[in-house]
Amino acid sequence: MTTNTADLATDLIARYAKLPTANVADAMDRLGAMDSRIKPVWSGATLAGRAYTVWTRAGDNKVLHEALRLAAPGDVLVVNGESDESRALLGELMGERAKVNGLAGFVVDGAIRDAEVLGEIAMPVFARAVTPAGPFKHGPGKLGTTVAVGGVAVAPGDVVLGDSDGVVVVPQADAERVLIAAEVKFADETARRADIKAGR
Repeated sequence: MTTNTADLATDLIARYAKLPTANVADAMDRLGAMDSRIKPVWSGATLAGRAYTVWTRAGDNKVLHEALRLAAPGDVLVVNGESDESRALLGELMGERAKVNGLAGFVVDGAIRDAEVLGEIAMPVFARAVTPAGPFKHGPGKLGTTVAVGGVAVAPGDVVLGDSDGVVVVPQADAERVLIAAEVKFADETARRADIKAGR
């Protein structure tokens, strides 16, 4: 079982964190954006980090607890919860544990709960739904394998970005190339917006 994501330079992730997800998706020919139902569960949530992948059966979070123990600081737990909206896979306690462990956030193709408290502790969580119903804890599940989340294939170590527009995933092998293209796109749009405001 994989216990660590592939390493990405901290400065590369920091540069990605300054970019809108829209510019990054544009730099990948409009690919890599998750289903629009995967969205922030509290206003203002943003995230940038390396994917630590989790695959669990619908409504069950046993393997997610294991992922919390094994993931490294800066990782984003990216969870294939089989798009189930009936049971929350995480809430405030797991969010607090993730914060203490230095994780960058969660992306869940499934449901979560305690959205307001997750916002209060500033733990970025993007999910398909919010429900008060708690999970089962029987398993099975897998860690560190390529998963399908929000219609996008996510491998361990991929770059995961989230903001008010949603979530974008950049394959690790393309991370440097896409970053440069997205930075150019961001600079161009910033200049064009300034021209518009100036009446040019």
